[in-house]
Amino acid sequence: MAESEKFDALIIGAGPAGSFAAERLARGGVRVALFDGRPAGEPKACGGGVTSKALKAWPHLLEALGRTVEEVEMYAPAGARVRLKLDAPFAIYSRAAFDSYLRDRAIHAGAHVVPERVSVALDGNGRDGWRARARSGESWHGGVLVAADGANSPIARRLAGALPNAEMEVAFGYRAPLPKGDDAPTVIAFLPGWVGYAWAFPRLDHISFGIATSQDAFDHRSLDALLWEFMVGYYRVREDPRAPLWSSQAKNSSAGDAHNAEIEKKLRASVNRYAARIPGLAPETWNTRRVGSDTWALLGDAAGFADPMTGEGIYYALRSAELFAEAYLAGRTAAYEERWRADFGRELRRAAAMRRRFYGEFLGAPFTDRMIDFARLHPGIRRTLRELVAGDQGYVNLKRALARSALWPL
Repeated sequence: MAESEKFDALIIGAGPAGSFAAERLARGGVRVALFDGRPAGEPKACGGGVTSKALKAWPHLLEALGRTVEEVEMYAPAGARVRLKLDAPFAIYSRAAFDSYLRDRAIHAGAHVVPERVSVALDGNGRDGWRARARSGESWHGGVLVAADGANSPIARRLAGALPNAEMEVAFGYRAPLPKGDDAPTVIAFLPGWVGYAWAFPRLDHISFGIATSQDAFDHRSLDALLWEFMVGYYRVREDPRAPLWSSQAKNSSAGDAHNAEIEKKLRASVNRYAARIPGLAPETWNTRRVGSDTWALLGDAAGFADPMTGEGIYYALRSAELFAEAYLAGRTAAYEERWRADFGRELRRAAAMRRRFYGEFLGAPFTDRMIDFARLHPGIRRTLRELVAGDQGYVNLKRALARSALWPL
């Protein structure tokens, strides 16, 4: 490629948001450079869940190689369990496969992918757009800069301001072998004594285990021990459905302890660890944080677009990319700001406002305990939880939906 080749748009980051935006723009005749600075074969640390809401919006996502899920097991902190049969399935992908699928679509649409890590700066004191430069000295020029380079985006810090630790979450976990047979369930377990939850997401050839919690209260040693307890419990429950998920809630049993130690020993010899940061913006930040102008835009995690309750961000990555592309192709790039606010901004702000109460106390116990207890007894609550997991039930009218079924503490 010739030095300083000119493009209409420079997109930094080839995850779901960047690749989706590149595909949409390229199909509209825009000359796009998409920069993928990740080492080959290194996936983003992510559970890989894609909601049924996203699959309904973009059915072609099912063409990516993944596992569809029609039932979820949900555990309360005290150990009670409810099974939710979903009305519409969601999917779980390896992020390496999912990201490659979306990047290939961008290439086929005409986007030019550059496998380089680059720095960016205004060109000509801002009069001439933006320039991306690789360490080799090669550079690329573009009229609009799009940052889709994740929660740690240096471009986002520069253009929109850094987020405090209180507005960031941490997700970490392990990729582990599938249990024998084809009965590996998808599990979401709210944490005993902590804000957040653990998950077990079976993929085609392994399980992604993880924990998501707030960064300002993060204690790696304690949370890692809790995650190992969850992982061992997951395999143990597969062998004995009566066994508790959390071994700390089990009655004393030397035989059980020995078996748990054996399971953990085998797991430690076969797992791969991962970790990532996830934005979890406060309600006030949603009111003031701007993520676009007529010359630049932030997408997905770089913009802070993740559900503050669950950390789910793939839907918002794809939708923000779509909204930006629509604004750009309409000749009103700056309208992206009003488009995302009108589309999902209120929903994410509501989730941020609810988060503290969701993980707080209700009737003398964690609300998540009460929620699971109600769901076990009440089909209306189970239905609302199914819709929430699927992404079809929003937070803005969640209070009303639950009130119609039972009791809601907000």
